Amino acid sequence: CTLCTGGTYQNDTGATGCRACSPGDFCPEGAAAPLPCEAGTFSNATNLAAASECTDASPGHYATTGSTQQTPCAKGYFAVAGGLSECTPCPGGTYQGEAGATDCRDCDPGHYCEPGASTALPCDAGSYSDKTNLTVASECTPCDEGHACTTGSATPTPCLPGSNASGLGNARCDLCAQGYYQSASGGAD
Repeated sequence: CTLCTGGTYQNDTGATGCRACSPGDFCPEGAAAPLPCEAGTFSNATNLAAASECTDASPGHYATTGSTQQTPCAKGYFAVAGGLSECTPCPGGTYQGEAGATDCRDCDPGHYCEPGASTALPCDAGSYSDKTNLTVASECTPCDEGHACTTGSATPTPCLPGSNASGLGNARCDLCAQGYYQSASGGAD
């Protein structure tokens, strides 16, 4: 009997020929079965003789064991290096809105970003944030007295003369009641 050459295999006894290796696999000389490309590598070729001939997944992508192609990281995930078997979720305070990313973006002011976020979520009306590392809505700051904060505010907006906002956490300023006035900006009463 003659050994099958690298890139081919034979799993039948008494066979007269060898079979081509499968995509996502490699077949060393004399193989009785294809062996899968290791996690972090892939191949769609049918003639690989060694694991080293499988291709490393590119940065921003991953490949599971026996992959025939690399897969881009999903939104909210990243792969900084090549040859990885899985992508890493963006840490809290960051996000990634694109697939196939190699890093994550800082969260936007007026927003928060949970771990694995694919988009920055706005602070609720009545709160704000000028920071870029918030991970949950409760980290947004209640709007200051005499100010209003709309959804996604990075800074509080002072109430205009003739309006006020008493207490903390106001989403809007109210007009002064008939017979009352407020001559200053940022009035609370």
